Amino acid sequence: MSSLTSAQTATSHQDLDAHLHRYGQQARAASRVLARATTNDKNAALKAIYQAIESGTARILTANQLDMQAGRDRSLEAALLDRLELTPARIDGMLAGLNDVIGLADPVGTITDLSYRPSGIQLGKMRVPLGVVGMIYESRPNVTLEAASLALKSGNAIILRGGSEAFHSNQAIAACISEGLASSGLPAAAVQVIDTADRAAVGLLITMTEFVDVIVPRGGKNLIERISREAKVPVIKHLDGNCHVYVDAEADLAKALPICINAKTHRYGVCNAMETLLVNQSVAAEFLPQAAQAYQEKGVELRGCERTQAILSGINAATEQDWYEEYLAPILAIKIVEDLDAAISHINQYGSHHTDAIVTENYTLSRRFLNEVDSSSVMVNASTRFADGFEYGLGAEIGISTDKIHARGPVGLEGLTSQKWIVLGNGEIRQ
Repeated sequence: MSSLTSAQTATSHQDLDAHLHRYGQQARAASRVLARATTNDKNAALKAIYQAIESGTARILTANQLDMQAGRDRSLEAALLDRLELTPARIDGMLAGLNDVIGLADPVGTITDLSYRPSGIQLGKMRVPLGVVGMIYESRPNVTLEAASLALKSGNAIILRGGSEAFHSNQAIAACISEGLASSGLPAAAVQVIDTADRAAVGLLITMTEFVDVIVPRGGKNLIERISREAKVPVIKHLDGNCHVYVDAEADLAKALPICINAKTHRYGVCNAMETLLVNQSVAAEFLPQAAQAYQEKGVELRGCERTQAILSGINAATEQDWYEEYLAPILAIKIVEDLDAAISHINQYGSHHTDAIVTENYTLSRRFLNEVDSSSVMVNASTRFADGFEYGLGAEIGISTDKIHARGPVGLEGLTSQKWIVLGNGEIRQ
């Protein structure tokens, strides 16, 4: 956490601008120290942060209760309060995630693709930190520690701006991070949590191109749309999680049913939950009644195309907008399609390029689906709920990217690095 505290009393844009620039200057200076830190240095800092969080649990929980009470006073929805709440068990989970990051391989300095050129030089690529990461996120205070740990392990300084609803929780976690960094010898400014709830701070952070190398927004669609529209700094983002499962004509229906139920009902308010189920016309009459019964037992509202309604009487009609919808709720759109081509066409037209799956026993069709579906995660015979940094072995994730940039899908340590060309010579000169 930064030692700066004046922003909460700042009364002018000029004051806030100067305050944010100090964050940027300190982060840039810290990033240069981190760029030369060894893996042992970074792991020692993360272990010190672990100890500080563990010993500071009571303070963090007390701060979280302030946020929870403020949230109840503001009549926040139950789902938002659930994301906001910290418990001893959730802090244990945060520490387990931090320990996972400590155990991950450090990508920084890795050299790949070394080869000799006819001139005699040896050419390769080296992984390097991005520099300074700015992250803007809502609700979940556990993200403060996740993002800080991933940034540090990958050699980046980070400026964090959490939501106002988690202000006290984030500041308490930030104080522990600062303590851990100070005891380890790495600069405290390597991780800074902005100490103002002023919304104007977001607009300033996303335009500080001289100090910030990349912005990661993590939150609702309105937040991410705003960041995408206003940012001058490059953004790693995804807007929607409109995910699909396609049950093919050659699917094992006994396998397909639990996949489809899990993809939709495991958790509703997450970006990797299935929102549209596509079913091949040749298996629809057999499969859909089984699926509908399972969904209805879990209280899921079904909306279907005309052909689906002919099989499942009494369900609501799906509109054109339903195919675009990220419900984040117990609602599912269902469409019967002619074949694999129709399924792929639907996904590429209506989907959000997040996560899409096929259930089939046909290897050739599964390969086509993998090749032709334009999403950041594409799956065969598995639930879309696996599209997650932890499940992918990344330890944690700083976010999920549906952009076609260097990082796509869950963004872990490697996604927070870039590559530069390196040349090794022995006196060669160009002729």
